[in-house]
Parts: sequence; structure tokens; C-alpha cells
Amino acid sequence: MKNGSSMEKQRKPGSFFNLYRHNFVRVAVAVPEVRVADPAFNAAQTVALMREAAARKAMAVVFPELGLSAYSCEDLFQQQALQEAVLAALAQVAAASRALNLLTVVGAPLRIDGLLYNCAALVCRGQILGVVPKTYPPNYREFYELRHFAPGEFSNREAIDLAGQNDVPFGARLVFEAEDQPLFALAVEICEDLWTPIPPSSFAALAGATVLANLSASNITIGKDEYRSQLVANQSGRCLAAYLYSAAGFGESTTDLAWDAHGMVYENGSRLASTQRFAYASQLITADVDLDRLVQDRSRQTSFAQSARRHAGEIARYRRVRFSAGLPSQGTLLLERGFERFPYVPSDPATRDARCRDVYEIQVQGLIKRLRSMGAEKVVIGVSGGLDSTQALIVCARAMDVMGLPRSNILGVTMPGFATSERTLSQARRLMAAIGAAAQEIDIGPACMQMLKDIGHPYAQGRPVHDLTFENVQAGERTSHLFRIANRHGAPVVGTSDLSELALGWTTYGVGDHMAHYHVNASVPKTLIQYLIRHVAAARQLGEDTSKVLEAVLATPISPELVPGGATGGGEPAQSSEAVVGPYELQDFNLYYTLRFGFDPAKVAFMAWSAWRERGVGAWPDVPESERREYSIGEIRKWLEVFLRRFFQLSQFKRSAIPNAPKVGSGGSLSPRGDWRAPSDGEAAAWLARLEEIPDTVPGEAKKPSGSTVA
Repeated sequence: MKNGSSMEKQRKPGSFFNLYRHNFVRVAVAVPEVRVADPAFNAAQTVALMREAAARKAMAVVFPELGLSAYSCEDLFQQQALQEAVLAALAQVAAASRALNLLTVVGAPLRIDGLLYNCAALVCRGQILGVVPKTYPPNYREFYELRHFAPGEFSNREAIDLAGQNDVPFGARLVFEAEDQPLFALAVEICEDLWTPIPPSSFAALAGATVLANLSASNITIGKDEYRSQLVANQSGRCLAAYLYSAAGFGESTTDLAWDAHGMVYENGSRLASTQRFAYASQLITADVDLDRLVQDRSRQTSFAQSARRHAGEIARYRRVRFSAGLPSQGTLLLERGFERFPYVPSDPATRDARCRDVYEIQVQGLIKRLRSMGAEKVVIGVSGGLDSTQALIVCARAMDVMGLPRSNILGVTMPGFATSERTLSQARRLMAAIGAAAQEIDIGPACMQMLKDIGHPYAQGRPVHDLTFENVQAGERTSHLFRIANRHGAPVVGTSDLSELALGWTTYGVGDHMAHYHVNASVPKTLIQYLIRHVAAARQLGEDTSKVLEAVLATPISPELVPGGATGGGEPAQSSEAVVGPYELQDFNLYYTLRFGFDPAKVAFMAWSAWRERGVGAWPDVPESERREYSIGEIRKWLEVFLRRFFQLSQFKRSAIPNAPKVGSGGSLSPRGDWRAPSDGEAAAWLARLEEIPDTVPGEAKKPSGSTVA
């Protein structure tokens, strides 16, 4: 078994701004117009779409079942004239492929040892690489394939002579591996094969196939398109594979059936592209498949390897066919595929609302379970008037409602210090009042000054020294007060730090915002926090007055407010978190693809640049036009370096000691007891070295202002 063996192989170098360089491959699904029993016409249509796929830089293209003859020939399949015409058409396709850097998968009826088989022929650069027969020809309802075709298992052949070529591999258990892209391994099944309890593609995936192709002639009936889509989505998800599906379209006989030209490309359960159904002309769709994602998920999901082990006997029967497609890896080739700028925040409003509801309920359930296990009916929370404490306070309010307790059981404490702005202090007061929390205000200035005096800090002597000690004295004093208040009332401290801060180490260790009795935000990234608050505000879930305060919080710049500046005493915060750790929208992007998939930094940068390079391209999740930013490759590299250094080298010791918190998403947990177990004293050198592959500029592109919002 060779499953996973390709991971050790080095990928072929290429231009940084080329999708193939980063282990994406462009694949195509073609649905040509056909004529029944006219292979010459069908071959011409096939060749035209092959050339279009090659021009669009696709690596592989899949056509429908029996596409060279048409599927609906019925008893004409047994006619020698048609069989000979199909062989000539296949030879024509093979000849046309000589000039194309493309793997082509076409359907053809082929007679082998006196039996007719429903086959897929794989052709590349003039060579027929192999032939795969259909495993399960259906013979029920409108299908009568056994009248014409034998199941693939009826043949004991491992090779055949075909269209002037000798020893062409033949059989249902073939995997076609690309020499110039070791992660690309393709297996084929045909239509009904997918409808069976254990599709052949399941074993092919366990045998190492990362791309599954289905040549289909599934006729259309009411509701069948949705069922097909579910089958393809589920199979691609179970197999952790890409799935290319091409169903017959216009031109097939409508004597008794109709055909909707349903073509699809799925990747691990997610649809990347689909054809226009019921089109009256030939169609070609392309999609960029992420092979790294598939291989990484197979590596992490241990049950995949266990399944391969359990079916080792079946997998051992698979044969490998090597080929070279001649990848277009040089020069610029950008992704057609779009990536969410905010991977934690869906751009689709309905999906986003559903996500927010689920996250909210996960947080609330986590807190309620902890309170009941402690026998506690009150909570203590520090309220700053910023995003994180606001979301945590909302969760506390909902928890009290569900438990049938008054919101006055929320002991909210706001603690202005040396750098607290009037804006956030006002918001904290208004928010606690609107929610109905028992509010308390403590000026930590005197206590902080005493500590600064005790340790001999220059600030206590009147010198404007605002160093790390100065900042952490304030953060520590706030947490110290919260824990003592918690002791007094027999209530736990609810932590407010979010996933983004934990990833970047933007928390004060120990006696600081790093610590609490229970965290509710620890699995929620900063970018999603904003939408959770916006969701509650828009729905008026906590009342009109509360929603107004929430909207004000959303409009406030993100700041720890620990360093005094010209704005103290009123107005805006003087300190900016994003000026130090980078834009959260970029760092959350970096976090997601590093944490969820373990991608190489150069690939993460390429994906970030693809998503963020033009503010006018792609969907945004309800971000005002004036706040939509774009980033150059140089800016992306700069902030990615900050992320890698802080995440891998500087801050793991904090995450190794974080309190309990509920996991919210598949790309959103840094718990040392769960998704992320890393050494506190590790090095970032290996990741930082990969930054050398990232250019500072795009060839021929003028430099843009930092974080530009200019279209």
C-alpha cells in the first residue's frame, strides 16, 4: 500500500504566484453536446473541450459516461459499426491529446474477449494510460445495462491492446499517479458505482487516490439533482477526497428519459463548482483543488488509516499507473477559487447567523455546566467596554436567563486605570446597566501606584516610563481584584480572552487576563467575536438599550488601554493592539490555516494574498465599504512573520496553562488538553525559514499604501 507515501516527496519548484506551486491543481468537468450513435461528432466535441480545458491550465478533465457513443444507444451498442466507430473516435481523442498537457477521462463502450464493457479510458499526451470498466451496471427501473454490458469483474484481463496501443492497463482497481505532482492520484468509478453501499471509490481512496472521477449518465427526474449532490458531497467528505462528477446532457435520446448535464466538483464535502443544468450547449467548468488539505486531513484523521489497515487485502489489489501531465507551474497562474477573507466568519448572511447562534449556545452551555457542577449561582466578570468582555457578559446574561436566575447575579466590575479612555469606561457602565448586572467600579490607580512604588518602578517617581512592567501591573491588579471578589461571593471568575489573543500571546500571564476560573471566549477568534455581538445587537435579544451600547462597542478601536497617551481623560484609546500584533483580520486568517491544516507559511501567504489583494473582489461578511481593506504581499509577509514568531516561539507557555473553555470550531481550539499540544519551549526557526520563499512585491505591480482601503 502506498497511501501517504507521496507526502515525503518534494514538490516541483515554480513561480510563487502560480497555484500549482502551492499544491493546488486545476481540474475540469466537461459535459459536451452529443449525438446518439455518432462517435465522430462526439469525438470532435470532446476534443474541443479538451483544448479549452488545457487552455484554462487544467491538469485533468472528466467527461460523461459512454460519451463517445452517447449513453442512450440501447441495442445499437451491439452493432459492429458503432463499436468500430468508437475505436476510431478514441484514437482521434488520443491523437489530439499529444499536444495537450492534460489528463483526459472519456467514456466508451469497448468489446474485450467477446464481452462488451462500459468503460472509462484515460488518455494523456497521446497515450492511453488505462481503461477502467464499470463495476456495477444497473438493471432495474429504467436501467437495462446488463442487456448490453458485463460487470467489470467478468474480465480477468490486466492489460489489453487498444486503438493501436499494446498492454494498456485494464481493470477497476487502477490509481493514476502524476509524476510531476506526487499528491495527485486519480481513480475512476462510473455512475451506478457511487449508488452502491460501498462504492469502489471508497477503496480507491484508502489505496491513496486523492481525486475521484465519476463518469455518469444519470437521467434527471424530480428531486434527483439534489440527491446526486448529496451523494457526491458525502462521498468526497467520507473519502477526504476531491470528487469530479460529469453527467450526460443535451443530445442524449429523449425517447423515454431526459438529461440535465449535471457536472460537479466537490472537495471534502464542499462544492467548488457546478454546471448549468439543462444547458443546450457544451459546457466546461473548472475548479482549483487543494491537495495539501486532503493529504493533511487524511494524516490527522486516524480512523482513515485504521480503515485502510482493516481493508488491506482489498487495497493490495490496486495497481499504480504513472504519468506526467506537464504541469504549467512556471509563470503567474492565479487561483480561480475564492477563499473567505474571514475563514471563521461566513460571508453568506444566513450561514453566518446560524454560525453565530451555534457559537453563542456552545458558550452558554459550557458556562451553565460549569456553574452547576460548582453549585454556583453567581459569576464575577471584569467589564472593560471592549469586545471580549462584552461578549463574555452577553454569555453570562443568557446563562442566567436559562438557569432562571436574576441577571443581578452577574457581578460586573469595571476597573479604570492609568490609560482608560472615557469612551470605554462609559460603555462599560452603560452595558452593565442595560443588561441588569450588579455593577461595581474600582479605580485601580492607587493600588497600582502602590505596587509600582513597592518594586521601585520609575513611574512611581514621576517619570513617564510605560514599559511592560507598567502595563502588567495594571492587568494583574484587575485580575487580583476579580479573584478576591470571587472568593468573597463564592462565584467563579469568567475569563474574557479570545482565541486570537491566545494565539498571539496577547494576554498577561498568570495574574492577568490569561487566568480565570472558566473561559467562554477562548475558542472564539477576534473577528468572530465582532459578529457575535453584532448578531445579538441586530436581533435586539437583550433589549433596545443594550443593542445601542453593543453598536458603540463595535465601533471602538481595539486596545488593551494600558499605556497613557494624548487621548486619556476623554475620547479614543491611545494604544492600538493591531499596531503591535498585526491586523486581526489577517492574523485570524493565518491562524486558521496554520492551526486547522498545518499549511506551509508560503502557502498561507499565497492564500492570504489571493483573498486580500483586491478589496473589490469577492464576498465580504457585512463589512462597511469604508472599512474594507486590502493588503500587499509585502504586508502579508510582514504580519505573517509576527504571527509565526509569536505563535510558535513566544507564547506557547501561556497556552500550556490556560483554563478550561468549550471548543467552538474545527479550526478554533488551542487547549493543551485537546486540539493543540505543543512544547512551551519550541523554536519557530523552521517556519520562519519558509518566509524566504515569499516575495516582497508582485512583479510589475505598484506598491500600495499599508492596509490600503483605496479601491
